Amino acid sequence: MKKVYGSASDALDGLLFDGMFIAAGGFGLCGIPELLLQAIKDAGTKDLTFASNNAGVDDFGIGILLQTRQVKKMISSYVGENAEFMRQYLSGELELEFNPQGTLAERMRAGGAGIPGFYTKTGVGTVIAEGKDHKDFNGETYIMEEGIFADLAIVKAWKADETGNLIFRKTARNFNVPAATCGKVCIAEVEEIVPTGSLDPDAIHLPGIYVHRIIKGDHEKRIEQRTVRKKEDA
Repeated sequence: MKKVYGSASDALDGLLFDGMFIAAGGFGLCGIPELLLQAIKDAGTKDLTFASNNAGVDDFGIGILLQTRQVKKMISSYVGENAEFMRQYLSGELELEFNPQGTLAERMRAGGAGIPGFYTKTGVGTVIAEGKDHKDFNGETYIMEEGIFADLAIVKAWKADETGNLIFRKTARNFNVPAATCGKVCIAEVEEIVPTGSLDPDAIHLPGIYVHRIIKGDHEKRIEQRTVRKKEDA
């Protein structure tokens, strides 16, 4: 089965529809599937729900889809660094479901494993627990969280072979692995595609069975927060 596509728009062909649920990898500006997000923007698909740790910044990552009002709901852990995200949420223009980061990652992983729900202590006694099932285990209270089952997963990796086996580079692995597994279809954008069989099996972070389409592209590697020492007086 062909997995390598010529462009992000080609890889998304036939998959996008209004109101769809997308799981996206990335953490801050690290490991963001920027080419696929730009192609979704260009396609004009709207009323989207995204499960993603955050929404990039105003002009990068999911932030570009917030600018064009294509996102209806975010399932996220962090709102900061994105002024438009905060503005839309505080003004009631955007639905937001807050999740602790570990809970969000586990919800994605659970969905990828076919697990509809699980219990966790994280969030007990807070607004996170409101309206959720509570159960006691060994004298401790837990709340139930549901697995995430998305229509589409979009992720970014460092290297792939032609069958879709992926290797992520350092912290860019972040949410990409669990996000990739929880979509009905997963598209990966990568920096390099190598021949099948050339990757060390022990180095593969995500098996190709989870990846349905691949694109190769040039990526912009931004630094989210640059901190430098002030120049000393001569």
